Amino acid sequence: MKLITVKNYDEMSQKASSFILDLIQSKEKPVLGLATGSTPEGLYKYLIKAYEEGKASFQHVTTFNLDEYVGMERTDANSYYSFMQENFFKHVDISPSQTFLPNGKAVDLQAECKNYEELIANANQVDIQVLGVGLNGHIGFNEPGTSFSSRTHVVDLDESTRQANSRFFESLDEVPTQAITMGIETIMESKMILLLVSGEQKAEALVRLLEDNAITEDFPASILREHPNVIIIADEAASNHLSK
Repeated sequence: MKLITVKNYDEMSQKASSFILDLIQSKEKPVLGLATGSTPEGLYKYLIKAYEEGKASFQHVTTFNLDEYVGMERTDANSYYSFMQENFFKHVDISPSQTFLPNGKAVDLQAECKNYEELIANANQVDIQVLGVGLNGHIGFNEPGTSFSSRTHVVDLDESTRQANSRFFESLDEVPTQAITMGIETIMESKMILLLVSGEQKAEALVRLLEDNAITEDFPASILREHPNVIIIADEAASNHLSK
């Protein structure tokens, strides 16, 4: 794992965008693995800016999102489908036919998980997977205890994860209890992983990831130690507890 420390969230976002832009400008058919939430919002703003300035085109890009809530309509403002439309897709020249998210309203959720795996495999895997890390070490919605050999699957959301996400909803009761998420093994098959870590609240998780040698399913992000190409971009607030 390579750690890049930056001053603040904005610099983290800009640095992350440079990796993405280098890929889409150098590869004929790049495949991006994307994430939702507050962590990657700045990254998407920089990618949109590059497009608006004529420095990048997304016409040849295919994307796969990490996850989606189960039971939520795509038109719901809190769906990850809506998040991606509002924060990225509708602002650039990417074709809707090349943007993929799990369908949380699928009649057969297991079949949806299997289909998602096949779509990723048919795209020749993800070139760069953007990740955040949860306070409990979750990556995607792979909560503590998730098997390292998991593929795309339906997961029961940990209470701490629901609490963290409740800020986007009217109340905790409205936060879905399940999601479809790429599995840990699926994530680990990405050719490169770009892990973005920002804020004091993520400092403890970053310390555990970088300074605790244990690789355990109790802290899912620990498996990233075994990936050959992980870039961690962390701001000062997130990295100031690391041993110097």
